[in-house]
Amino acid sequence: MVTATAISHSSDTYAPTKGVGRRLLASPAGLVGSVLVAFVILAALLAPVISPYHYADTNFTYPFQVPFTEGFWLGTDDLGRDVLSRLLYGTRASLLVGLLAVALAVVVGTPLGLLAGYWRKADMVISRFVDVTLAFPFLVLAVGLAAISGASLTNAAIALGVGNIPSMVRVVRGETMRLKGEAFVSAAIASDASLVRILGMHILPNTLSAIIVQVTVILPAAVIGESMLSFLGLGIQPPAPSLGIMLSDAQQYIYRSPTVAIAAGLTIVLICFAFNLFGDALRDALDPNSSKE
Repeated sequence: MVTATAISHSSDTYAPTKGVGRRLLASPAGLVGSVLVAFVILAALLAPVISPYHYADTNFTYPFQVPFTEGFWLGTDDLGRDVLSRLLYGTRASLLVGLLAVALAVVVGTPLGLLAGYWRKADMVISRFVDVTLAFPFLVLAVGLAAISGASLTNAAIALGVGNIPSMVRVVRGETMRLKGEAFVSAAIASDASLVRILGMHILPNTLSAIIVQVTVILPAAVIGESMLSFLGLGIQPPAPSLGIMLSDAQQYIYRSPTVAIAAGLTIVLICFAFNLFGDALRDALDPNSSKE
């Protein structure tokens, strides 16, 4: 007869998250990725403190200033607004949209993935919905949803979150299908545990590593998606800054003053590179095979 002690012992043996921080920082990619991610997040959080000016402050005396002139570290745009300040606030807005999109994808996609991976009847319905959704490219789906719901930060986050739900469902579904054959799940079934308890107490904790890695994939994709929506006028609305708005405003002055476009574009590249590098290193650190001493 299987006891509760056996269940806890079985669950404890599957612990890929043990020592993940040490393995992550021991990797050069993990260390660099962690530093870059921390830098981006701190810059966004401290934008009101470290910005030289408010993002909406205009100075028509100094339009199109080149970097490091008249107290403007990255120059000014066509309205004399400080590029660095708008860049910091734009990063903050883009990350906020990305985090909201990630939260929606995790909250909706995780339970659907658990049900699809464990319960065959639910899988028939959920997987068909996911397949239909994945037939549309992510950015095309996000643009369509944003156009229908209207242009705003919240609607952009919802559109991007809905567009990322299918990928989260597939990741969690795959992990659940693999885990439901493990000994600790069989022990939980033998002890007559409920479906909610099996999914919530035994399977979900062991899918967290895959969910965390998927978050690092969704977030940069959402940042790119937000930039595209704002560039098209379907995301954050002026005068609030975002990286997409900065690119949109700068395109007509690209030859006269390319600094704004270059700065916004490189910031998007930095954010995506930081989270992708961090995510790849985190995936390796969470690999159960690499956790064996």
